[in-house]
Amino acid sequence: MASRKEGTGSATPSSSSTSGPAGKGKGKGGSGDSAVKQVQIDGLVVLKIIKHYQEEGQGTEVVQGVLLGLVVEDRLEITNCFPFPQHTEDDADFDEVQYQMEMMRSLRHVNIDHLHVGWYQSTYYGSFVTRALLDSQFSYQHAIEESVVLIYDPIKTAQGSLSLKAYRLTPKLMEVCKEKDFSPEALKKGNITFEHMFEEVPIVIKNSHLINVLMWELEKKSAVADKHELLSLASSNHLGKNLQLLMDRVDEMSQDIVKYNTYMRNTSKQQQQKHQYQQRRQQENPHSLKRICPNSSSHPSPLPGWILCSSQARLILTARTSRNSLPKT
Repeated sequence: MASRKEGTGSATPSSSSTSGPAGKGKGKGGSGDSAVKQVQIDGLVVLKIIKHYQEEGQGTEVVQGVLLGLVVEDRLEITNCFPFPQHTEDDADFDEVQYQMEMMRSLRHVNIDHLHVGWYQSTYYGSFVTRALLDSQFSYQHAIEESVVLIYDPIKTAQGSLSLKAYRLTPKLMEVCKEKDFSPEALKKGNITFEHMFEEVPIVIKNSHLINVLMWELEKKSAVADKHELLSLASSNHLGKNLQLLMDRVDEMSQDIVKYNTYMRNTSKQQQQKHQYQQRRQQENPHSLKRICPNSSSHPSPLPGWILCSSQARLILTARTSRNSLPKT
């Protein structure tokens, strides 16, 4: 099934994509070594992703789409892509699964690669690691082992440096996602830290010879007079925004630490209360037994105390019944 939520990074492969590119990696879920050592992207795909954000992305708005291509040995070739359409909650009749199926069917009719090999998403100042993105990438890698997610940063790109990175979930994190246990104990057992969540795959952008010739001619026509400007540092606004986002993440981490410490204190307090209650009950049980059976301590019996008391009670009831049944004179 395919789904998409605005600004959350939620995307999953459609049911037809489980066949896998080039018939490889069907449902392996990323176990063992990484199946992809390099990602080769056509220049057309890069231009489509940039155009998609320029047309539909605004500020913190996240745009997403599907990557199409094939796998050649340990190299993932991304040859085409198409975006997820923007829609609101009022578009109840819109079926995203049907939309993806129609797009892939149309691409297949014009002899374009139509196999799912991953998905792409824009980011805002590099803040893209969310639970929704993790779940989406797990769904892709579990269905198609070679799947990747491309993260496009439009702000860095606008400053003159193309920011496009490919990520995959590590095998350790894939195993944890299969178990669906994200407790601190499970993460500690699997030796998973922030360094072992994602692995970056090298990217190579490939263009045809004609495009390379065209770019060479354009570079001559629009040559930069002062190339020293490219060595300048980022603007103060850009650095200030990055620092502000970093401070927000640190504050969130501090709040989580406080919540965790509070939870541990409450757990320890409840454990102490439980232990005290058990000890108090153990001390009260012998006194209760003495009140019920005062002679049980002076006449030791191999039988447990509750069996002895039960036997005495039955004897008393039997004696009373026999006395009542005697004929009165």
